[in-house]
Amino acid sequence: MSASQNRKLPLFLLLAAPGFITLAMFFVLPLGSVLGSLVQDGGQALLRLWQDPLFLRGLQGSVMLAITAGALSVIVGLPVAFKLARMKESARLLVMFCISLPLTFSGLIVAYGFILCFGRSGFITLLLAEVGVSPEWVAGLVYSPVGLALAYCYYLIPRVVLLLLPVVSNFDTRLLTAATSLGASRFAALRDVLLPEMMPTLKVAFFLVAAVAFGAYGTALALVGSQVNILPLLLYSRISDTGSDFPQAAAISLVLLGVCSLMMSVAEMSALRHEHRKHAEN
Repeated sequence: MSASQNRKLPLFLLLAAPGFITLAMFFVLPLGSVLGSLVQDGGQALLRLWQDPLFLRGLQGSVMLAITAGALSVIVGLPVAFKLARMKESARLLVMFCISLPLTFSGLIVAYGFILCFGRSGFITLLLAEVGVSPEWVAGLVYSPVGLALAYCYYLIPRVVLLLLPVVSNFDTRLLTAATSLGASRFAALRDVLLPEMMPTLKVAFFLVAAVAFGAYGTALALVGSQVNILPLLLYSRISDTGSDFPQAAAISLVLLGVCSLMMSVAEMSALRHEHRKHAEN
């Protein structure tokens, strides 16, 4: 190691120290505490967890919720990003400000907002009742897995838009014009020219919001309570006043951490593979 590198090493450690301390306090120590709770019964909590039908249904419900909310968010966010990319800068900034507002709300506020709008006595529910829509049907929809997925989309769609907007803004629309001038239909041009360019970012956006939906807790607790079986609510039941099975709660926590980490790893590997492919082509 050269003398200049020796001089830079203490500076690097000094600058990186706050990050290492934060990582240790808010990830390593809590994870160590969870692992300590897990081994209290000799690791039997994991075995009991996989033999629990309630856990298996909760895992299935969480996966379906993550896939549904992630897919809906990407489907809605893509055309929104396209529309924003074509707007004037001043108008785009104003619309982006409005779209980003849900990101400032906590999950509890989002849930209560949906209850005030779509609950049995909600504002929109009462308006729909005037045209013959049953309030019981609207409230039943909101307090179901479908309603929970829609509530998640409220603050997941802005994340998708923020991820897709730079890619859409930098896309050369002349490629689409050239494809259509050569005889391709509008749909074929979008499928064969635009979609391959957008696919890596779409994958990253999907897995990111799916991971958020998989581990979200506040919105589900306030909106559906125990009516929907998903892992975050199952974890809550294990450590609430009605339950104190800390080893099994630790096991559920590790499953949540593992699945969310897996989703994010798939997204990162997809983006990295795309970057390597682009460099190889250049």
